[in-house]
Amino acid sequence: MLVTSRKEQWEQNILKPLTDKFSERKTDFLTDSGLTIDTIYDAEMDSISRAELPLPGEYPFTRGIQPNMYRGRLWTMRQYSGYSTPEATNERFKYLLDNGQTGLSIAFDLPTQIGYDSDSPLAKGEVGKVGVPICSVRDMQDLFKGIPMDQVSTSMTINATAAIMLAMYIATAKSQGVDQSKLSGTIQNDILKEYIARGTYSFPPKESMRLVVDSFTYCSQYLPKWNTISISGYHMREAGASATQELGFTFANAIEYVTQAINSGLKIDEFAPRLSFFFVAQNNLLEEVAKFRAARKLWAQIMKERFGAQDERSLKLRFHTQTAGVSLTAQQPDNNVVRCTIQALSAILGGTQSLHVNSKDEALGLPTEDAVQLSLRTQQIIAHESGIADVVDPLGGSYYIEALTKEIETGAIKYINAIDSMGGAVTAIENGYQANEIGESAYKHQTEVDNQDRIVVGVNGFNDPNPTMVETMVIDNSAEKSQTSKLSQLKSIRDETIAQQALNKLRMTAEGTNNLIPVIIECAESLCTTGEISSILREVFGEYGSNDTF
Repeated sequence: MLVTSRKEQWEQNILKPLTDKFSERKTDFLTDSGLTIDTIYDAEMDSISRAELPLPGEYPFTRGIQPNMYRGRLWTMRQYSGYSTPEATNERFKYLLDNGQTGLSIAFDLPTQIGYDSDSPLAKGEVGKVGVPICSVRDMQDLFKGIPMDQVSTSMTINATAAIMLAMYIATAKSQGVDQSKLSGTIQNDILKEYIARGTYSFPPKESMRLVVDSFTYCSQYLPKWNTISISGYHMREAGASATQELGFTFANAIEYVTQAINSGLKIDEFAPRLSFFFVAQNNLLEEVAKFRAARKLWAQIMKERFGAQDERSLKLRFHTQTAGVSLTAQQPDNNVVRCTIQALSAILGGTQSLHVNSKDEALGLPTEDAVQLSLRTQQIIAHESGIADVVDPLGGSYYIEALTKEIETGAIKYINAIDSMGGAVTAIENGYQANEIGESAYKHQTEVDNQDRIVVGVNGFNDPNPTMVETMVIDNSAEKSQTSKLSQLKSIRDETIAQQALNKLRMTAEGTNNLIPVIIECAESLCTTGEISSILREVFGEYGSNDTF
């Protein structure tokens, strides 16, 4: 065998004699997404010239969207919170802000997510269980009581009813004397991934997309600081997608939203600067760092080359990251602290703008106050004690990181091209393409766990015969009783004529083509409920079912 390269010489003369005597731990070393990991990476393998590697703040922003990143401003620290009642969640918000949290993130209960009030028969047993119930503007006012809405950024994980929650948020700000132009935050508003991976949709896809575009239009005119959508790869990854699928499917969805907005008459640079993204941070630290770097490069190129964006802000990928809920284990829950720390590190090393760290007890129930504080402290220790925030893109130039960044980018592009060939994300969703690909990836992952080819500490390896007892947070039925009582009182004191006039106006607007957001705000200010507003939209739009198509 002819040995030519320095690496080949090393493999033949130094590595092979060792591995001939002592075999390696595995036949093949792979990332969590199945990408092959070579033994070493060096200059001879490097596909990127160091001279060509952009600096931070330079297109295509691989190394960061800001020249000085966290040396100038730390990422926004958010803890996803919501449970029981608006009043109880308000207390949790204030506790977190008092403990140094720098932005709010609202978890809504399931009835609110799909457009039902707490007194609906379909809401029975679900009120306040996985988030906060918001049935009217009065609930939103209680949620933000004593919290100046012009001084805090708020992220809302809401999709089918995103327009309604945005309207109630705007109406609540007005009641505080805060002009909507001063509001900063994000509505998730990513309905396409609901049809792929999550399922909290309500209206048919076409009409749901109308609500998304109406939000783009309204916010571009009146809420200049507001992110009109958070296009989510998180939930697809949680459902079993690989890192390359997470990027490929997320950006395919983003391309669909941008195309729809342009087709509605919006100019790319009118709304693109306020698009944002939501990714997961999984356990494979270096793969996740590379994923975030590849994501920035891909998005910049898509915006510039595909859509002709001119405003530099349109090219910059801004994203929130959450550590991986699916990685949390009920067994040995203290291990989750380590997992979440590694995941948080990957997000920060990868240049996230906003971060939520899951709590160690979330595989068992809603997080306790102590667990939430520990998760926040994890972020604060990394920010202020680790030194990681003191240098921009500290892993940039690593042979392995640069090679992996390129490999993930290439893999994501293949998925985007495949979806393009089908006619776009909507058609691909219709054909079940993304769901099937994610399903296969999830099956492969679980098979590896079942066969112990993938060790999950405390689950299929290093088990503890004496399970750790952990205090959990229990939500009883008092929230449902409280919300039902408040709804009854609201309807008894509101001007029913004004409320019905607003709902009738909503119906007529939904039947036409005018922007729905101003009318939904009017409904909120007229004390119409989430369920009532959603009911009107369901009457006009219909509900999404198995026989519906895009």
